[in-house]
Formats: sequence, C-alpha cells, structure tokens
Amino acid sequence: MENTISTMGCNASSDYNKSKYGETAIKATVLIQRWYRCKRAQLDIRRRYSLTIFQSIEYADEQEQTQLSNFFTFMLEHYVRHGEVAQTSTSSHVSPDADSYVTEYEKIDVPDSYDGPRLSFPLTLAHAKALLNALKNRQLLHARYVLQLLHETKRVLKEKPNITHVSVSYFKEITICGDLHGNLDDLLLVFHKNGLPSENNPYVFNGDFVDRGKNSMEILIILFAFLLIYPNDFHLNRGNHEDYVLNLKYGFTREVLKKYKVHSRTILYHLQDIFSWLPLATVINNKVLVVHGGISDTTDLDSLNLIQRNKLKTLMKIPKSERDRKNQVKIHGVSSSGSPELSRSSSHPELSKKEWKQVLDILWSDPRKQHGCTPNERRGGGCYFGPDTTEQLLKRYNLKMLIRSHEFKPDGYDLTHDGKVITIFSASNYYEEGSNRGAYIRMNPDLVPHFVQYQVCTCTDKEKNWERVKTIEQSALQTLQEKIFVHKLTLTESFAKYDCNSTGKISVSDWAAVMESVLQLKLPWRTLKSQLVKTDPDGKVDYMSCFSYMDIARPTHQVQPTLVETLCKYRRDLQTIFNIMDEDQSGKAQ
Repeated sequence: MENTISTMGCNASSDYNKSKYGETAIKATVLIQRWYRCKRAQLDIRRRYSLTIFQSIEYADEQEQTQLSNFFTFMLEHYVRHGEVAQTSTSSHVSPDADSYVTEYEKIDVPDSYDGPRLSFPLTLAHAKALLNALKNRQLLHARYVLQLLHETKRVLKEKPNITHVSVSYFKEITICGDLHGNLDDLLLVFHKNGLPSENNPYVFNGDFVDRGKNSMEILIILFAFLLIYPNDFHLNRGNHEDYVLNLKYGFTREVLKKYKVHSRTILYHLQDIFSWLPLATVINNKVLVVHGGISDTTDLDSLNLIQRNKLKTLMKIPKSERDRKNQVKIHGVSSSGSPELSRSSSHPELSKKEWKQVLDILWSDPRKQHGCTPNERRGGGCYFGPDTTEQLLKRYNLKMLIRSHEFKPDGYDLTHDGKVITIFSASNYYEEGSNRGAYIRMNPDLVPHFVQYQVCTCTDKEKNWERVKTIEQSALQTLQEKIFVHKLTLTESFAKYDCNSTGKISVSDWAAVMESVLQLKLPWRTLKSQLVKTDPDGKVDYMSCFSYMDIARPTHQVQPTLVETLCKYRRDLQTIFNIMDEDQSGKAQ
C-alpha cells in the first residue's frame, strides 16, 4: 500500500513538472514571437524610411533636371568639334526627317568575326528567341542591325494612333507591365513566368523602358523586335523617360555612347525620333485607360488623339508661343545665302502649349488621396490628381479604371482612389538589391486585375533579411549625406541664425526646420536625427556634425570654400557634358 501511494505521488509530481515545463515553453515561445515581430517591424520601418529617402531625392533630381533642360538641349544640339556639327546636332545628314536609316545601315559592314545574332527582315519568332538568348548572355547586337531595326520600328509606329484600342477575351488575356528602367533581368523573368508575346498572349509595356539600369538598349531591341513580329498584339506606350533630355542625365545616353562608340550618336539621334512616335495611351475593351503617368482636370482624350505626337521630341522644353516664333525669325534675319535662318522648329512647327500640357500631364502626373488637381512641384512637371479628378474623367469617357506606372512601389503595385487607379511598377531592386519587388498585371474580359509579383535575385548566397535592410539603409543614408553636403553653405548660414551665442548647437526642432526648408525633401528629420548628427546630453544638436560624413580635405588655401560643394552638386551634370564631348568614349580630353 505504501509503495502504491509512493508511486502515485511520483506520477503526480512528474505530471506537475511536465505541465510546468509546458507552460514555460509556451511563455518562451510567445516571448520569442513578440521579439521576432518587434524586430520585423523595426526592420520594416528602417526599410521604408530608406526608400522614402531614395524617392524624395529622385523627385528632387527630376525637378532640377527640368531647370537644366535648356542647357542640356543646347549642348546636345550645338556641340561642335573640329569645325563640324556633331551627329547629335540638327544637321541634315542625320536628320530623321530625311529617312536616312537605309543609307546609313547599308553602308555598315558586319565583319566575319562578329558572332552575335544576325537579323533579316521581316523578323520571325526565331529571330526574337535568338536575340533573347544572345542579349541574356550579354552579347551586343551589331550597329548595322540596330539601325535597321530602328528603321523598321519607326515604320510600324508611324501607323499607330496616339491612343491604341485593344480587346481581350477569355482565350486572350492581356499583360500590362510598368517601368523597367534598363533592368533586362526583370524583362527576361516576366517572359519566363508569363510566356513570350504572341497573338494569344498580348502585352502592353507602359513606358520608361530606359535610364537608370545598365541594359536599356537591350530592352529596346527586344521590345522593338516583338513589336515588328506582333504589331497588333504587342503595344508600347511612351513614358516620361522616353525623352532625349532626360536620357542625358539618367544614363541611357552614356550607355549607348559606351556600347556603340562610332555609331552611337546616329543611334541616339534616331531614337529621339522613335521615342516621339510612341503611342501615348492604350484603352482595353473601351473600359481601362493605360497611360504612363496619370491625368489632370484638363485631360482630354479626344484632343490627345489628334495631337501630332512626333513633334514632341522632348517635354523638357516649353513650346514657344506663335508670337515668340515670329520674333525669333525677325531676330535671326537672313543667312549669308539670303534664305531665312529658321530653326528646325520653325520648318516643323511646334505644338501649342495647350497640346504640350496635355501630353505632359499624362506622362508626369501622380495620384494623391486629397481631392483636387494641383501642380506636381516635387517632380517639377505634371499634376497631383485626386479621386474627384479620376471620377470625373472615368465618368466622362465611360471608363472603369486607370492603370498607370511612373512611381516606385515597394510591392510592385498599388491601388488608390477606391481601386480605380492602379500603379504597376515592374523594375525590381530599383534602388538597391532587395529594395522592392516588381509586378505585372494579367487581365481578362472581366477586367479584374490579377497581380503577379517577382524579384530578381543576383546574390549567390541567401542574404539574411536584416543584412539586406542594412545595405539599403546605408546606401540611402549615403545618398542623403551627399545631398546635405552640396548644400553645406546654405545650411550652415541657416543654422547660424538659430545659434545666437555661436555655440555650434541648436534645438532639434530648429535643426529639423532648417533641414526641410533648405533641402525640401519632406523627410522625417526627427526620426533620421540619430543617423545624421550628434546630440549632447541636453538634447541639443551639434549641427556641423551633419557634414562630418562627407568632409573633404582641401589641399590648398586658394580653393574657394564653395568650390568643392559646387562640383559635388553638379558632378553628374558635368559627367553628362563630358560624355557628349568625349567622342571616342576614352575618358580622356583631346
């Protein structure tokens, strides 16, 4: 009996211990989950404010670009070397209006040593597959074939209306892709997941094929090839970066100069013309409007359909009024030959400002939650349009929704205005590896969008999430620190106004106010404070410490205090100018 009682006591104790251990394990699990969720939330916050930094600086750069556009246009059209007008000028021997593609590409020999794809026209699907394989392996299509491809592409685009109407069925769903920005791997991944274009697998690519990425030319070659093979089932809309002035600053011009050297300027000049022939919009089943940027309260689709779109080589130049053009003729007078010295725009009249604004708004505008329509001051072009503006346009043209691109989205897509405006962005890893996913839309006759997300991974080892976030954060902060440094003089003067006793320290509120008033980036400066400046125990900000990350030694006392900051501020613009002047792309002055 005693042994039985003893055994029962041991069993009860064992059960108690197991229960206790079980409760402890559950509590530990809950604590670990809370810790993990907290860390994930912190990482997400760090990632999101890093992306906010990137996007704010990107828009600020676009705004500066609009201010420099006249200078860049002058450089491109008037750069003279050895007494002759460069091929990027408006000289007649490279004018797209002269349809000089044929004579140009026929004069170029393809050497026997060339081992890349060889094209013959009309193109077939076999040609397209060969191109995909070659470009995937980083082969370069010969300039002879590039120019011939451009010739054929222009011929097809000239037959397209400003607004393309397409229809879909349950047996023929359509795919809409957003910005690619030179990311060839994204395009290849889309085709791998979604299938190659065909008569039963139509596509709409919604602009911004070029700039920023390293393979813009390869993307254009592939898109143009499929356009020639399936002209009724493969559609291209113009984006705001299909503009030669923007290409000067954001990398596409530099890419072509580097890859095609001797023939680069001819290729670039003909691309100016082709970009201007790209359609402005696509309408699916008469219900879904697809444009690159957005709309405004003055958007008129009927007027857009009548515009001579090829007159808009760039949107960075505001058209002159009729009075200005007449005055320009009077000022120039006549040439030595006795003929009027008219600019090319006078022999080919520019669009009116009203027509120019119609196109500007659909290529540059962004949606916002607030009602109304106001100038898009962050970008420097287009509008911010609210849900009331969207509703007004959809109702006027009996449309169901607006699909647009133009704007970075961490998940590759975004819905706003009660789902009536969809943003689709197809360039993954846009700012840094792991910064965002890309996406595309599949749509059937029900016109319910189905989103497909993806992300190209170039790293061989599976990088931990916190490591990716750290890389993104460091890159964003470095970009911001550079932006701060180039405004060092203005910031220092503004800080000093709040530092009456010259202590070198001001309050956090004053520091944040100065940063926003000078940089105008609309960033959470208080949140970023610990990453950018030092503070004392009293919470005062050592405002000069925000420049310590970018201190550059000045070797001689003759260097003016603002020279380094000025060179740093305009270094990319200077690089653009040097690239235009560097005809052989040797990196050396002659």
